[in-house]
Amino acid sequence: MNFTFSSQSTGAAIEPATFQVQQIWQQVDDQRRDISHLIDRTYRYHSVRELHWHLADRFSRPIRSLALSRV
Repeated sequence: MNFTFSSQSTGAAIEPATFQVQQIWQQVDDQRRDISHLIDRTYRYHSVRELHWHLADRFSRPIRSLALSRV
């Protein structure tokens, strides 16, 4: 499964930078399908790796079967 997402970074000098997913798409063959409604977009991720694990859990797939990139 291939995913692409856009994000908005936040953070201050006191706490580590985080980001929220603004929109996320699943690549299916030659089409991108918006799946933003399937995740909590208010959650502040601390890393792309954390989002990767979240998607694997959400779709009940092995972590290695997912590809994730940011636009």
